[in-house]
Formats: sequence, C-alpha cells, structure tokens
Amino acid sequence: MLKSIDEIQSRFAEFDYITDRSLATTIFLAGNLGKPVFLEGEPGVGKTEIAKVMSQVLDTELIRLQCYEGLDSNSAIYEWNYLRQMLEIRLQEARGIEKEEIGNSIFNAEFLLTRPLLKAIQANGKQPPVLLIDEVDRSDEEFEAFLLEVLSDFQITIPEIGTIKAERPPIVVLTSNRTREMHDALKRRCLYHWIDYPTFEKEMDIISKKVPAIESTLAGQICRFMELLRKQDFYKRPGIAETIDWAKALISLGVEELSQETIDDTLCCILKYKNDQEKISDDDMQKLIALTKNIKGGPTIKGQGSLN
Repeated sequence: MLKSIDEIQSRFAEFDYITDRSLATTIFLAGNLGKPVFLEGEPGVGKTEIAKVMSQVLDTELIRLQCYEGLDSNSAIYEWNYLRQMLEIRLQEARGIEKEEIGNSIFNAEFLLTRPLLKAIQANGKQPPVLLIDEVDRSDEEFEAFLLEVLSDFQITIPEIGTIKAERPPIVVLTSNRTREMHDALKRRCLYHWIDYPTFEKEMDIISKKVPAIESTLAGQICRFMELLRKQDFYKRPGIAETIDWAKALISLGVEELSQETIDDTLCCILKYKNDQEKISDDDMQKLIALTKNIKGGPTIKGQGSLN
C-alpha cells in the first residue's frame, strides 16, 4: 500500500478522484492493518469509484462482486463444473475403470468454476487484487454469513477439497447504499467510512478534474444549484455522478449559463424519478436559479423541504 496519507491523496488526484483527509486516512489504515474498508453513503457519491481508482493507483487487478437479492455461494464463491464432471464420468466408463472408482476424482480443483471471492483468495499476482463487494446491502442476510470467514481469515472452505487460504490477502472494499442495516459482525471486521455529498468547494474540484473543458462560471452555477437541490425533500437526491453527467450534457449543448429553460430541458440528467421532477414548480425553479446566481447577499434556504 501507499506509504502516507498525503501520498494517497496525491495519487488518487492523479486519477481524478478527490479524497478528503478522513477518507485517505481510512484507506491508509486499511492497508497497514490489513482490514477491509466498509463505505456507506447515498447512491452516486463515489463509493464504487474508490475501489476502481485504488486498483489503478496500485496497478493491480480489480475483482468485482455485484451483490443482489438472492446472491448465493454458487455465484459469489465457487461452483462445480457439472458438465465437465459428467463428461469425465463418461470418459472413465469408456476407459474401463472399475465401477467403484468411477467419479472419485471429479471433486477437485480441476473441476471448479471460480467466482469473485475464490478468485480473489487464489490470486497470485505481483500485487494483491482489490476485491470490490459492491452494494452489499442488496444481498440477503444469509449471504453475510458467507462473507464472515472471508473477511476474518481471508480463507474459503470447500467441503470436498478443504480450506483455501490466501497467501496474500486481497484489499477489500465493501459498499452500501444503506437500503438495510448490516449486521455488527460484518462491520466489526471492517474500517467504516461514511461518504457524504460533497461541499461546494470539493464538487468544484471534482468537476474541474472530470470535465476539464467546462468554464468556471458555469461550473460554479452547476455546483451551487446541486447544493441547493440536495436540500429538498426528494426520493433520490442527485449525487456527484449526476453532477458530472449534467455538466457534460450542458457542454455538449453549448450552454454557457444556467436558465430555467435549460434546466427544464436537462432535468433528466439530475432527477431520475418522475415524482421528484414534478415536485419542483416553476416558482421553485425561479427561486433556485436566483439563489444560484446570487451567491453573495442573496436569500438562503433553511433546512430541508420546500422552498416556500
């Protein structure tokens, strides 16, 4: 891993990811203590991107396990290659092997289909891989039990073969959108970090990195508008991903300054639910634009909810 917190911040910046010192410290400690990182936060704030950038910074493989409801060990850890096993049995029969011996050799590593968790445990490259367990909160509670052995001892037990232990543990990053609470047993094995929506200044830095062609005036208006919009009571508030997409869309349309017409036309980039789009009236939109352009000395929005 990298040798200092400052180096983590600078190396991540080389790959256009802006980290605050708290996040960089968590990553630094995870590397030095050999612990997984558990990242929680709203969708679109850059949790998954951390693992991707980490693999680039360390020049190592990224192994991703995308979680979903119903995910089981066959999809996440390993699965037997049943077709190949059946073919081997037929070949043994054709070779005249004794009936009692047929099939005795089909449960070994040769007939395993490795899935992300086992692949990460068995990796033997120059650098340990980055294992991304993405949106772990979408998996079932039963799946968490499968993860405990992996995250505690970095090993996997296959009944027919035995225990496979990592020679060098992978660098593990778990992400959660907090659609459900994760068990304490899982969190105890990790270093925890909450990723919030960015401040205005941080989002400006992100936009300048991700969308270098944008003018500073338009970038400032976009970031201020998003900051104000996130104070509203939406089902899904826009994250950094939406900010970047919106900035790129406005540049492609040749927009130099925000207007109500422009925002109405490109609202599809910001709010992804019909009810959220319908919550903003024309009057609310005018107030948001006025606040966006009148940064100094203008009215402010207090708390969350309506602009009224």
